[in-house]
Amino acid sequence: MNDNNTATDADDYVIRVLDSPMAVDLTSWNTLLHTQDVPTPFMRLEYLRALHQTGCANAANGWDPRFFLLERQGVLQAATVLYVKSHSQGEFVFDWGWARAYQQHGLDYHPKAVCGVPFLPVTGSRLLARHDADRELLSLSLLAWCESNGLTGLHALFASPQDVQALTRAGLLTRHTVQFHWCNRAPAYASFDDFLASLSQEKRKKIRQERRKVHDAGVRFEVRRGTEISSADWDFFYRCYERTYLEHGNHPYLSRDFYARMQATMPEDWLLFIATRNGEQIASSLIATNTSSQSAGSLNGSEICTKVAYGRHWGALQRVDCLHFEACYYQPLQWCIDNGYQHFEGGAQGEHKLARALLPVTTTSAHWLAHPEFFAAVDRFLERERAGIDDYVETLHEHSPFKAP
Repeated sequence: MNDNNTATDADDYVIRVLDSPMAVDLTSWNTLLHTQDVPTPFMRLEYLRALHQTGCANAANGWDPRFFLLERQGVLQAATVLYVKSHSQGEFVFDWGWARAYQQHGLDYHPKAVCGVPFLPVTGSRLLARHDADRELLSLSLLAWCESNGLTGLHALFASPQDVQALTRAGLLTRHTVQFHWCNRAPAYASFDDFLASLSQEKRKKIRQERRKVHDAGVRFEVRRGTEISSADWDFFYRCYERTYLEHGNHPYLSRDFYARMQATMPEDWLLFIATRNGEQIASSLIATNTSSQSAGSLNGSEICTKVAYGRHWGALQRVDCLHFEACYYQPLQWCIDNGYQHFEGGAQGEHKLARALLPVTTTSAHWLAHPEFFAAVDRFLERERAGIDDYVETLHEHSPFKAP
């Protein structure tokens, strides 16, 4: 592929395309990230480097990275990472049907380019840029690079609103999916009981029953944050995490070495809940926070200050009724309330989250296909799909767990 440095059409701009995160300046990348509309810890260069260095996401397993750096007079103006992919695994925006349609017509659907974080269904800024014009120029540069290198498409997954605006102006199509998130309403909840009081009587009773089952089973929780999470704690978490995958006949995407690098390079962004019974550790739930990016800069004059927690992974070595709900939802929500966090993202899919006060939200991805007839067909499909998603979300809101206003 043509990875040489190429000048853009805009005067004084140069775009560099690098095939390793180790060649990217960490300070410049992270500084730019912290001024975006939706900065997350998962786009920190330390996180992307760990994926690459541990072999979790690199060319050997079908995630071949290209780091795009748009510079003007030697100063970074915009940046992103694309992965050239030979498969569609680990994306959480499912295009298997599109791939089958290509195959049925004797066409290859891969290699394609994915702009996103491997194995991560979390909305965040993908096109890091100083100004909207830089973001739009970067979008056009990505499309030109994909075309010149013969890629079948460009797919920006779980993109931020500013990303979507730039990508749609560049001609990409938008696709919606649904997740379930919790919001610490204004005024903020004073306690978990205060939060429960905002729910309908039926949902309030159900949550209390589920929490009581776990408590009566003798389960207690310990919470560790940042450098409080020891190597032994990470070892235990990984046993739980790995078991969850193995029980379903799969291997985990992320390695123990990856989490060792998280402990070493960005410990402040992690929160671990450990369930114990009779003095024995039996389960754990890992949460990420945007500690490293909140209030780190400003965007259009407004300081970035929203505190967000992200449910990532969990696992249990013993089976206890309702333990999953306690470890993955109720403990994190209680922690968010106690620590002034405004949002908790519960991960991909899962209508069962609605009954636990996580409400439906729409996430957005952007797509371009090089084949004009398939691009037109997907455009028609996405128009119908978006209408269906809108109806689905409206129906879900009709079953809100909160009291009627």
